[in-house]
Amino acid sequence: MTDWDDTTNRAAPAVSADRKPGDERAYIIVMSGQNVGEMYKVTSDQITLGRGGGADVRLVDEGISRFHCRLQVAGDDVFVEDLKSRNGTFVNGERITQRKLEDGDKFQLGRTTVVKFGFHDQLEESFQRRMFDSALRDGLTGAYNKRYFLDRLHGELRFSLRHRSPLALLLFDLDYFKAINDTHGHLAGDRVLAEFSGYILDSIRNEDVFARYGGEEFVILCRLIGAGDALRFADRLRRGVESLSIEHEGSRIAISASIGLACLPDLPVDTANQLLRAADRALYQAKSLGRNRVVLARPEMLEETDPGDRDVTDV
Repeated sequence: MTDWDDTTNRAAPAVSADRKPGDERAYIIVMSGQNVGEMYKVTSDQITLGRGGGADVRLVDEGISRFHCRLQVAGDDVFVEDLKSRNGTFVNGERITQRKLEDGDKFQLGRTTVVKFGFHDQLEESFQRRMFDSALRDGLTGAYNKRYFLDRLHGELRFSLRHRSPLALLLFDLDYFKAINDTHGHLAGDRVLAEFSGYILDSIRNEDVFARYGGEEFVILCRLIGAGDALRFADRLRRGVESLSIEHEGSRIAISASIGLACLPDLPVDTANQLLRAADRALYQAKSLGRNRVVLARPEMLEETDPGDRDVTDV
């Protein structure tokens, strides 16, 4: 028995042979913590990292100061400087005031956040993003996966409770999705999920967390949005979903979504499970009232025994 073809074809080079070192750019990648997987290009003379709203790179970690450290570009070199943070900045395990960064250096901010510094060209950047996306995102919809969402929810909830800042959780359910699969087939159902997710991703802020929670259920986690603004935002999304025109094999598929909304500090909750349950009860009510609507969770919902109750999370 012989190989079906013993001829080796000549491959074209993936990167031009005359690529210069200057083609590479400095990047930071969050390796652990609530923002794991996020990648930022160091494009200006300096960028600040911290948990405050004014930081160029905003990181969710209770141990990170509002303006924790900054990266400064000086010619071909990049330096990290601690901004008198409460818990310090550590490069490769050593606490620093200022340090020149070398390719591959890791620096820790706060309790759980580790950032890796490195130089990458465009091809390497694309590869790094795909690697992280494959671990953190749902392959069909591009939304974050449930595990990532639950990790972020814990961090955002702790941040909100500690600083008494607003936090909104939107729980979506696509109405009559089973009927779409039964009538048009599962490929049509996949098309609906992808089109719905594309619309949502185009409609939210960079800092919002959009995730596939399971099947046809999705969630959006929005920090620093109060109940009034969150309700208007949720209804705008609901109307946008209702107006989507989804074509599949010559047929137009109309969709709608029911949304349960739970907001802090309006609700007396202190765990992720309680916040999720409040959103789930609001979603159940939205569906009971006829679907294609938004219902805001009220404090009394947490005291009720609802026939629609279910296990909403394993955390």
